[in-house]
Amino acid sequence: MTERVTVTPRGAARLRGGHPWVYRSDIDSEPDSGAGIVRVTDPRGRAMGRALWSPASEIRLRLLTHEDEDIDAAWWRARVAAAAERRLALDIDATAYRVVHAEGDGLPSLIVDRYGDFAVVQLLSAGLESAREAVLAAIEGVLGPKGVLLRNDASVRKHEALPLEVVEVAGTVPEAIEVREGSVAYSVALRTGQKTGAFLDQRTNHLLMGELARGSALDVFTYHGLFALHMARGASSVRAVDSSAPALEVARGNAGLNDCGNVEWLEGNAFDVLRDLQSSGEQFETIVLDPPAFAKRKDALPRALAGYKEINLRAMRLLAPGGLLLTCSCSFHVSRALFMDMLQAAAADSGRRIVLERPVGQSPDHPQVLTIPETSYLKGALLRAAD
Repeated sequence: MTERVTVTPRGAARLRGGHPWVYRSDIDSEPDSGAGIVRVTDPRGRAMGRALWSPASEIRLRLLTHEDEDIDAAWWRARVAAAAERRLALDIDATAYRVVHAEGDGLPSLIVDRYGDFAVVQLLSAGLESAREAVLAAIEGVLGPKGVLLRNDASVRKHEALPLEVVEVAGTVPEAIEVREGSVAYSVALRTGQKTGAFLDQRTNHLLMGELARGSALDVFTYHGLFALHMARGASSVRAVDSSAPALEVARGNAGLNDCGNVEWLEGNAFDVLRDLQSSGEQFETIVLDPPAFAKRKDALPRALAGYKEINLRAMRLLAPGGLLLTCSCSFHVSRALFMDMLQAAAADSGRRIVLERPVGQSPDHPQVLTIPETSYLKGALLRAAD
């Protein structure tokens, strides 16, 4: 028999409003059993659907469906298949992309990324972990990969009282694989790379800057060099900066895969490099700023905004007249409104006329649900120096 959880009026309103999470403070009654899939009812006993139940987490419930239906092997397979069908409709020009974007695809806490013939999966809640066998069977049945790797090493699992692990669960998964994004080939370390191996959410922005880059280009926080390698196709030269020597070694290897000889790879602190470039009076026709999350917690927001403003102000001053700046933030706590306010302040201090060419965001295989702000974390802007 499926256990039942009753939510408070506030919890019920949240679910009816389109957000799938219910926090501990909005649980009215809960079972003594461990993590699993439960029936959800409102304070009047009316059915609200089925949800993943995580008794050790602040996020106690993650709604799977508003229907009072069995969540069985066929249900998981149908949901994964629907997500995969949506990706086919996108006509993605890459061999690595996201197949399941958790809440964005109605599959809370499940990430599935495809890298060529292999699937890399994350199970990020205790409730989902309880359905591991059925979920993995659905992924194998729909995608038919040669191998499946569980990258359950995300720190969020600690909040679910789950162990961190990286484990091969089907087939044989190589340590590294070469994939393609547009015309650029790159290597991915599936067990150790950031996220599930690569930053797939920036794919459309990589391709955009490959089309727009001209003249002397600068790529700050380059990591494995994807922005730099795309820009190198149109730019006369690219300087790519990162503080990690191992990341730059991978980037240099990726340059070799693409016979790319017009990128200079520089190890250094981004803040220091930008300051030194400004002091030396250099200018660039194309600049990309793609920093890591400066605000991983809400209380880090003021300091993060100050950091974002500093790097963007310096980049604006480094732009040649008519030059383009693509700038991003992957900090969820920095909303698009706050990000744009920060850019406005940086533009004012730069003393230049900075034009917004277009807002940018995450690739469409990372769908953003309007009622679930957490699905929309990557925001950015393409800017132009008008003078």
